[in-house]
Amino acid sequence: MGRWSRPNEVGCMKEPQHPQAPSREGSPGAGGSSGLTREHWDAVYERELHTFQEYGDTEEIWFGEESMNRLVRWMQKHKIPLDASVLDIGTGNGALLVELAKLGFSNITGIDYSPSAIQLSGSIIEKEGLSNITLKVEDFLNLPTELSDFHVCIDKGTFDAISLNPDSAVEKRKQYVNSLSRVLKVKGFFLITSCNWTKEELLNEFQFHEGFELFEVWPTPTFSFGGRSGNSVAALVFQKT
Repeated sequence: MGRWSRPNEVGCMKEPQHPQAPSREGSPGAGGSSGLTREHWDAVYERELHTFQEYGDTEEIWFGEESMNRLVRWMQKHKIPLDASVLDIGTGNGALLVELAKLGFSNITGIDYSPSAIQLSGSIIEKEGLSNITLKVEDFLNLPTELSDFHVCIDKGTFDAISLNPDSAVEKRKQYVNSLSRVLKVKGFFLITSCNWTKEELLNEFQFHEGFELFEVWPTPTFSFGGRSGNSVAALVFQKT
């Protein structure tokens, strides 16, 4: 989805979880959740679109350059075929799509439920002279049936935003996992970066109930709180079983 703040690693939607963070029975956390609506993201991307049109400024990578590089390195390390179908869930300004396209990936799709985000990413992609990217205005929770059979799905903050939405967060998380299960191929990979969920919580959301198997945990920056250490970001790869 959109940017929230500008820390070194990702744009967190609230303070990073410390090692004794409470479990989430309802909507996780309260850090600004009342603002995470479609109207909020439309306003964010309308401003960024205006900035791009006026000054050609593509803004910063909201979820952090290192986070994006981690995703790209993983794709290269595991030799994901250049013609593999890739879905960027909540593509925002399309920065990740641009990087993948420059590497030669030819079957990549970005979706966002904000028309302004898709217009912005389309303008940036056009400026870069790229033509091997598909963009669609879509709500991941209510996808059309023709969007399916992806080899790789990537989330870099969208699950966070859905989880912090003030309206029916628990039900929306279930919808999210159901949508993911439908669009991802069997043996396909789901790459998620989150600053609102711990590794254990993401395992509980995806692996333990919904037919996804943990494939890899990426090392991420750590911080100290009350004499204990924890990760400010969780970055995991699941494989659909």
